[in-house]
Amino acid sequence: QVQLVESGGGLVQPGGSLRLSCAASISIFNVYPMGWYRQTPGRERELVAVFTTYGTTNYADSVKGRFTISRDTVKNIMYLQMNSLKPEDTARYYCHLPRDSTNYWGQGTQVTVSS
Repeated sequence: QVQLVESGGGLVQPGGSLRLSCAASISIFNVYPMGWYRQTPGRERELVAVFTTYGTTNYADSVKGRFTISRDTVKNIMYLQMNSLKPEDTARYYCHLPRDSTNYWGQGTQVTVSS
């Protein structure tokens, strides 16, 4: 059983920054893929950023150059640094870890970008 706990969301003005964290209950050393998704009401969950199976990183076109995914394999925490936030980034953000044919998700953390 894998537990994922996101934190770091909140209300921020356009142009601001937030850093999301995802704490995993297992070692994430050499664990791939692993990534961040987001969802707004009435829409499907969409990929934001991911460490791929090959250990590289991929980003949604809408966040390239603004968001950075990283992780600390000692603390077993994955991060999402979000800069230059826009109102359209408003969503609930989830971390995702597929393992042993099971998709594990955290409970999500809400990000609201508004003036």
